[in-house]
Amino acid sequence: MKSEPTVSRGARATRSFGGGIRLLALSALLCAASGLAEAQSPPAFTLPQPLAFLPTGAGGDPQTAIAQSRTSDQLSVTNEGSIQEALGPYGDPFGLRAALAARGITYVLTYIGEGFASTSGGLRRGTTFGGRLDTALDIDLDKLAGWGGARFHTDVFQIHGHGLSRRFVNNLTTVSGIEALPSTRLFELWIEQRFFDDRFSVKIGQVSADTEFAIAQSAVVFLNAGFGWPNIGAVVLPSGGPIYPLATPAIRLKYEPTAELSFQGGLFNGDPAGTPPPGDETDPERRNRTGTNFRVNDPALLIGEVAYAYHSLPGTERLPGTATLGGWHHFGRFESPRLDAVGGRLLADPEASGLARRFRGNAGLYAMIDQTVYREPGRDDAGASAFLRISAVPSNRNLIDLYVDAGIAYRGLFAGRPNDTLGLGLIHSRISPAARAFDRDALLFGTGPGPLRSSETVFEATYQAEVVPGLTVQPDLQYVMRPGGGLADDRGRRLRNATVLGLRATVNY
Repeated sequence: MKSEPTVSRGARATRSFGGGIRLLALSALLCAASGLAEAQSPPAFTLPQPLAFLPTGAGGDPQTAIAQSRTSDQLSVTNEGSIQEALGPYGDPFGLRAALAARGITYVLTYIGEGFASTSGGLRRGTTFGGRLDTALDIDLDKLAGWGGARFHTDVFQIHGHGLSRRFVNNLTTVSGIEALPSTRLFELWIEQRFFDDRFSVKIGQVSADTEFAIAQSAVVFLNAGFGWPNIGAVVLPSGGPIYPLATPAIRLKYEPTAELSFQGGLFNGDPAGTPPPGDETDPERRNRTGTNFRVNDPALLIGEVAYAYHSLPGTERLPGTATLGGWHHFGRFESPRLDAVGGRLLADPEASGLARRFRGNAGLYAMIDQTVYREPGRDDAGASAFLRISAVPSNRNLIDLYVDAGIAYRGLFAGRPNDTLGLGLIHSRISPAARAFDRDALLFGTGPGPLRSSETVFEATYQAEVVPGLTVQPDLQYVMRPGGGLADDRGRRLRNATVLGLRATVNY
């Protein structure tokens, strides 16, 4: 569940996405023209690729996490296997799929269906069922039209059912990565152009940040949405930020000087649903119901990241990993959780204006290590990998100021089940000092119910079993401590810790 951001209503930043995107788009087009001209001649040199033997992992970097799962709800992952193989001659009626692939046109259908039950704690007990059909289309424009180094991608979601977090748990980190309001919506729609022996690329169109930035390959097996995109961004950015289910117009540049090292940056429209009028509390997913708002005039969001994939840690052999450092800056205006805008009063003071103090801009940093820690003897695709990810933002303008998640995944743990993946993970979101101080102020002035919010911690245990290639089932257990950071129920008492049981099935075609 994406909490409402603390961005001010009706605020306009002097630096908007529209101006930046036009400048970067012009640069990209000039690069494209240059690249198309150079495509007629062979590259002048070829850099060494010592990690070229590794497959591509979640997010587009070399797969250094041996335990990356077979299927995932995260759009950064290309799900392995297809149910087409199990269908035999019925897997490709009339040979249409093969004929299209020969011309550079490929499509993938992925359906995720899941049921969850809140068995104790949270707002109340209850059960939900939800599902998502993802229809993705990719076109190799070189094969289809002779446009060297270019490809087109789009996907459309059909989302149905209800989410457990929104209705029953009321936690910061959404129980399921597919939870969203029911809709049929466009997600991504972009063209990517590659240059210089595929070492530099430009992507322009409607893009989601969580398909390439801040991705932990070992974490894609988990069902909780926080493991996909650091939940600190989903909580503090306007409309939850440009992540599932709300992509937004953007331009992304990526440079890979070697197979190990990559630099990438993205300029996004900073609010995929737009700032509503004062007093309008309509959910962002309803304000951009079909994913076709294509907003370009909101304050911009700038993201940058560097990732280094290495062969092994000192003293180990064939245990690769990836170290990542990134940051973002939003050019909008954000409200203080504690301070009033008039006379320096506290928001909890009954005599305050009720208008929060506004700050110009918001920023965050994140760091991550994703490491294979054990490889099964005689196998290159089984073993354990672990990750640690930390993200922080200023405390004076955000609900949470520190986010940490960590976990371990093991693929092929049991004999005879080489493609099953077991995962154990933890998420910790700390309520910012300013927000905690507001709770204390509210108690002092008698305007709040208490108790004091502090943090939310989630534990998850999951097991993904492959039935046949392209079909997985996944039981899941989550335990949420202090839902919402310690929100009060309707009787003024802290919400009790919640226990959540779930079962997911994924079919990939």
